[in-house]
Parts: sequence; structure tokens; C-alpha cells
Amino acid sequence: MIYSVTGKLLVVEPGYAVVEAGGVGYKCTSTTNTLASLPPRGSQVTLLTHLYLREDVLELYGFATEEELRCFRMLITVSGVGPKVAVSILSGTTPQRLLLSIAAGDVKALKVPGVGPKIAQRIILELKDKVGSDDAAKGLTGAVFNLTENADGELSAQGEAIGALVTLGYSQTDAAAVVARLDRSLPADELIKAALKKLSRNL
Repeated sequence: MIYSVTGKLLVVEPGYAVVEAGGVGYKCTSTTNTLASLPPRGSQVTLLTHLYLREDVLELYGFATEEELRCFRMLITVSGVGPKVAVSILSGTTPQRLLLSIAAGDVKALKVPGVGPKIAQRIILELKDKVGSDDAAKGLTGAVFNLTENADGELSAQGEAIGALVTLGYSQTDAAAVVARLDRSLPADELIKAALKKLSRNL
């Protein structure tokens, strides 16, 4: 298996990049996040790769980070999720947000082009245990979702704010990620106002 490709960046087009290594140009299908992170053409780059082989299909997928590659490989283990769908999902989110969405059972956050509710539910069903057993994912999800309760086990101001944002139509993942970055001393109504401002800027 080709673990990585290092060489001169020849081409960057929507959906793929071409890296020349040893006189050979390797076309690597990739996510919008990886493609946006690449340096100017002619620069030296390294892409971590996954070689997809199925009967008459031979495709190379390239990623800028180990986290994105790991999530890609995790997604394609799900029944009905091929590499193109996995790339589409990772183009609409980050690895960290994907892990949060799966851990939270947040179907809404997984709805991207090519992914309907049934596939989103299947991803959560088949990957939730894997994400839950991953040390990095546990640390990330715990840090965000522990905001919902205070030391007495009661719903915290952060939990109230997250619940209100979900009621307004935002995904639990988006709501929790934004509230986690706000001042924890603020009351629920102030958290909601501040979160709405941040969320509106990202629309």
C-alpha cells in the first residue's frame, strides 16, 4: 500500500491534486479542506494516502492530516459509504466535528450532499462504539458535552443554551462547539445571544 506521496505539487483542481514523485504524477482525490490547505503549485508537499482497490477501480486518496485519513478509513467501513461519500462528508466538516457528531448521535450534523438521513443514522450506529473507544475522541467529546451538567448533576447554563440552540434548528454539534468557546460565567440567555451571533457569521 502507498502510505504517502511526497513531491512537487503540479495540479490542484476541485476534487483532486496531482503530486509528482520520482517522475510520476500521482492523482490524489481529496477533500476541500485538504485542497484548501495546500501550498502554491510547484511547492513540495506530502499527502497521506489511501489506495482504494475494488475489481476494476483503482483510486488514490490523499489527505493533509492523519486525523482526516483516519476518519476517511473509519467512514468507508460503514455499509453503503464508499470513498466518494466519505470525501463528501469530510469536505463539509472537520475530523473533530465529525467525531463529535458521531459521539452525540447528531444525525443533522452529518447531512451533506450525497448523505441522506438513513446513511447518517447508519454511520452513527456503526461508528459510535469505535469513536467511544478512541482516546482522542473521548477527550474531545467529553470536554464539550460535559458542559451540559454542573457539579450537582443539574442542567448548567451551557446545557440550557445548547438545548435552546437545538430547538432553534441548529445541530447539537454546532451548538455545543460554539457554546464551549464562550465565557462559562455567562447566564444562559447571554450565552444564547453570543452563540447566535457566532453562528450567524458562519452561515
